[in-house]
Amino acid sequence: MPRTVETVVYAIEELSDAAKESARAWFRATCLEHEWYDAVFEDFETICRILGVTLRTSPVKLIGGGTRENPHLFFRGFASQGDGASFEGSLGYAPGGARAIRAHAPKDEELHRIADELQAAQKRNFFQLTGFIRTRGHYCHEYSMEIDVERDSPTWQPMTDGAEDTVIEAMRDLARWLYRQLEREYDYLTSDDAVDEAITLNEYTFTVAGARFG
Repeated sequence: MPRTVETVVYAIEELSDAAKESARAWFRATCLEHEWYDAVFEDFETICRILGVTLRTSPVKLIGGGTRENPHLFFRGFASQGDGASFEGSLGYAPGGARAIRAHAPKDEELHRIADELQAAQKRNFFQLTGFIRTRGHYCHEYSMEIDVERDSPTWQPMTDGAEDTVIEAMRDLARWLYRQLEREYDYLTSDDAVDEAITLNEYTFTVAGARFG
């Protein structure tokens, strides 16, 4: 026989501290947007273009029938050994990259350093350095990237001493930089303040113990 059961529900700010933690745990486990990292990836794509990195892409089918090119950006995080970020693509000289990166990210000294080191290595090699970056294995950190560097010299001049190591380390540093941005974004989106705001905006309600109602 049907019965009507009345349940008192609460907004997040009306819960006890313990119940709030239960409500936040539910949100973090089920409601964080699947592609929460999109903004970080988009900025990284811009940074790569500035630095002369052309990211490898693969076509992905869209629901409407079209396709889009997804860059080969990978990460795993954020609290286990082996976590990190990596990418695949090719590298060439980007004229004005050191100046352009300062215009794009004026306060990011790490990006400035990476751009300066790439610029210096290119200058010593008459701007002829190229590279190819691919990933290997099942991990996503900077050491899962294989980075081959060459000098595209019409007279077969070899690379200057240290140029290969400089470029390889700059690419690894760029992967480390990406991981830090992803970690920072994730920490913000899962912070108590951000979670409480999202719960309130979506008008989610909970039982007195903090269980999602409905």
